[in-house]
Amino acid sequence: MKPSKPSKRISTTLVAGVGVLGVVALSGCAAETGKTGGSDEVTITVPSWVGAQANAEVAKVILEEELDVKKVTLKTMDEPIAWDALNNGKADAILEDWDGQPEKQKLYLDDGKGGKANEDKRVVKGGDLGVTGHIGWFIPKYYADKHPEATTLEGLNKLAKDFKTSESGDKGEFLGAAPSYTTYDEHLIKNHKLNFKVKETGNEAAQIKEIQQKYKNKQPFITYWWDPQWLNSDVELVEVKLPEFKEGCNEPAAKTECGYANTPLQKYLNEDFAKDGGEAAEFLKNFKWTTEQQNEVAKWIAKDKMSGEQAAKKWVKENKDVWEAWLPKK
Repeated sequence: MKPSKPSKRISTTLVAGVGVLGVVALSGCAAETGKTGGSDEVTITVPSWVGAQANAEVAKVILEEELDVKKVTLKTMDEPIAWDALNNGKADAILEDWDGQPEKQKLYLDDGKGGKANEDKRVVKGGDLGVTGHIGWFIPKYYADKHPEATTLEGLNKLAKDFKTSESGDKGEFLGAAPSYTTYDEHLIKNHKLNFKVKETGNEAAQIKEIQQKYKNKQPFITYWWDPQWLNSDVELVEVKLPEFKEGCNEPAAKTECGYANTPLQKYLNEDFAKDGGEAAEFLKNFKWTTEQQNEVAKWIAKDKMSGEQAAKKWVKENKDVWEAWLPKK
């Protein structure tokens, strides 16, 4: 929250995480009347990573400027809450789901069979975002070149002392993700008996800052990391080989010994909105772009310090041939 083309400079396929979303909430009036959105307010809820913000910002610009939605509001919302909101009608669409909420899907995703079993399931599939998410463990290429054995769990563990910091004690430091992301790192470290300790970085921005500092100083580090992610064009990372993901291998989570799945990121819609949301719903179903396109907008926001609106308007201006295909057919 597939396989899209990875960054040119990264040594292997990367990702996110992690459980990832962008949610769009349209006023109940639109769902009830079937209006296309010109007189309605649309609220897009955005998770904490900049790639999801890129989706939402671009959708906002097009909804307002091309489909006459008078006001689109962006709000931050974590993944579990977003699924609740989608099911109860307070949100209308999730733009980027990393398949990190299987329990919520069981509760809310309509299987299309109808009947009483589906009365409380108000979420339907909204289509592929066009981006493939991949999560894994990564080390900098400059370290992997000197220590190729570090790309295996056995070799990495023998080199754990290289990753020690003042905070990790006698263990190697493992840079973890934001608490809201889908991770199995604590379990993987424990179940593979690795001499590492997870350091919580708090959020994406803090993790990026730490990676950039260590990379600049040519320090060894290992981190939970993902693609799509704009930083992948600035740093060269090599993936550590985790055991291959197989369906069910991380259930229950505490028993996890496998790596992460490659995840074609999906969109989901509130059932009523999918039926009655008019052009706004049709546009969001059609919204589909590439990893490179998302990363471009994300980089403008995160690295170049453009506002989300500025970045989105720049991309929309330069890529009319792409987004025109997302518009409802007249």
